[in-house]
Formats: sequence, structure tokens, C-alpha cells
Amino acid sequence: MSTAFISHTDCELHDLGPDHPESPIRLKAIMHQLNRSGLLGELQTHNAVHVLPEQILLAHTPLHVRRLELKLPQEGVIWTDDDTALCPKSLHAASLAAGASILATNRVLSGKNRNAFCAIRPPGHHAEHNLAMGFCFYNNIAIAALHALQHEAINRVAIFDFDVHQGNGTVDIFKDNPAVLFCSTFQHPFYPGRYNDLERPNIINCPLPAFADGEAFRRAFSERCLPALEAHAPDMIFISAGFDAHWNDPMADMRLNEEDYLWITRQLMALADRYSQGRIVSILEGGYNPTALAYSVQAHLEGLLGG
Repeated sequence: MSTAFISHTDCELHDLGPDHPESPIRLKAIMHQLNRSGLLGELQTHNAVHVLPEQILLAHTPLHVRRLELKLPQEGVIWTDDDTALCPKSLHAASLAAGASILATNRVLSGKNRNAFCAIRPPGHHAEHNLAMGFCFYNNIAIAALHALQHEAINRVAIFDFDVHQGNGTVDIFKDNPAVLFCSTFQHPFYPGRYNDLERPNIINCPLPAFADGEAFRRAFSERCLPALEAHAPDMIFISAGFDAHWNDPMADMRLNEEDYLWITRQLMALADRYSQGRIVSILEGGYNPTALAYSVQAHLEGLLGG
């Protein structure tokens, strides 16, 4: 059972112009590096499919969906907040991003793949139950986790988010759902500034200061997240894989590198082997230096492949 790699070129149609950091170049850089390294040939590649309307409603309100549809422009760009905007193909791309997450979950649940990585955009972890923000429209990982919980073999899931920004949307959706453990390492104080101090048994926030390095990141995971993950004993693990804590990323000030991403992937693989029958679905979130992103994704995929 190889690692599934799920993406779609139409995810590049969400294009807010050359000055927006959440750019189609991100996916192009990943694909270029995976082809150049030969790693793509070791993966089972699949095209994303569109999410179903009822699957979006697992995590979001009908009002949220309708609000986005009404704001979708026929041409040009319409901003929903200072960071987040829609172009004519944005919801088409967002539907494929969420659909990729469902497809990855189904392939892992069926045993067709041991684990899966979704190279998609727009990202999702800032999208709250009833709010689009932070480049995000649909919360891809929340939709996938709630879909998994409908499966008879899945009673508990865990989400680990190593993006440099805290996944406020995922917290908003799961803060009162004990079946879902959410663990997050993130730079603090920093965007989004929501839910970073929330205290819940199933919400483990691990704020790190600017310029925190791999040693601090590994210590936070080992001391705070790992005991909670082991106590939760998830039937499936989801990863919000944001690579913007990389030392060379322009959007933040942390100091992780490719070795740190390989290390955390191996830690989560070991947990999945112990508690989750190896089941992992990883979904791309941030990462805004195309070169750093591409090499970091390569390291993450090498980990998922068992390298």
C-alpha cells in the first residue's frame, strides 16, 4: 500500500494576482520538485474530485456556503477580508481541494493506501464554521475528519497542525467535539489571534515565540502533544501540513527546516502504527516560499513513504 498523492491542476485556477502569497506557483513548485527528484514515481497519483454539497455542510453552515456563492465574481477579484479574496474560479478550486481530502480519506479507510497527501489549494484550516478567512473558504481537514467519523471503524480522530499559524477554523469547528483531538504548534503572538488561548481537554495549543527553532518545536511536540495523542488513541490521524514555519518562508519568523518536517512525519507515522492501523491523511495548508515549500513537501512525503 503506497502513499496516495492527490491533486488537480484546476486548483491553480484560484489566482488572485502576482502579489498575493497564496499563489498557483506553490503547486507548480511542488510538482516540479517531485518530478525532478523522481519521488512522484513512487506515489500513487490521483486527480481530485469535487466535494459534494452535503459534505461541505459537515463542517459549515448553509449560510456560509451561500455567502461565498453570492460573493463569487464573474470577473476580477472580490475581497472578503484584508487577506482573503475570490476570483471567478475560486470556489471551483476550493471544491476540488475539499474533494481531494474526501478522496484521500476514502482511499485510506478502504485500505487502498496506507496514507495520503493532498497537494491542494486554497488551504482550509482558518475557515471557521461560519466564516471564511486567512486565504481559506472551506475547512478541508475538518470536512475530511467529520467524513471519517461517519465510518463504522472510526470513533476518534486526531488532527495535528504544524502550520506556523494556528488553525483557528479547525478549533472553532471541533472545540466541543471530544471525538476529535486537535494539537497545534504555531508562532505566537501572530495571526490569526483567535482561539490560541482556548482551554479544552481536546484542544492542545502549543504557542512558540518568533525565531523558535527545530529543537523548540520538537520539545513542544514531545512534551505537550505526544502525551495527549497517546491518551486519545485515535483511530485515524489527520495532518494540517503547513510549511510556513520554515526558516526561509517570508510570512513568519520560525526556524524549522526539512529535517524537522521529516522528523515530525516519522513521529506521527509511529503513532499511527500504534493506534490507527497506519491511517494518515495529510493536507497542504501554508508555505509561501516556493522552493522551501517544495523541498519541505518532498521531505514530508519521504516520511510518509517510510523513507
